[in-house]
Amino acid sequence: MKKIAVASDNKTVCGHFGHCETFEVFETQDGKILKEESVANPGHRPGFLPNFLNEIGVNVIISGGMGGGAVAIFKEHNIETVIGAKGSSKAVVEAYLAGTLKADGSACDEHGH
Repeated sequence: MKKIAVASDNKTVCGHFGHCETFEVFETQDGKILKEESVANPGHRPGFLPNFLNEIGVNVIISGGMGGGAVAIFKEHNIETVIGAKGSSKAVVEAYLAGTLKADGSACDEHGH
C-alpha cells in the first residue's frame, strides 16, 4: 500500500506546495487507486506541512513547486518528492503509478511565482 498526496487547487496540481487549498490523498496498491480523499491544507508555516503529511501516512508528495526546506524534511521522513508536475491531481497519480509522470524535479529557491 502506498499513500500519495498531491498539493492541489480545485483537484489540479498547485504550483506552490505550501499555498495549495487541499491535498488530494490517494491510497494505492499494485498500481491502482483504491481510495481518494481530499484533506484541507491545515496552514502554511515553515516545516509544518511535511510533518503533517508524514503523520497521516503519506509516502509520496507530488507538487508543482516546493522549497528546499520542505524537500529536506520530506527526505528525513523517507517521503518521495515529485516536483514540477502539472495537470489534474488524479491524472498525475495515474501517470506516477504507470511510471510515465513528467516532472522537472527542481525545488524553488524564491517565492516569486
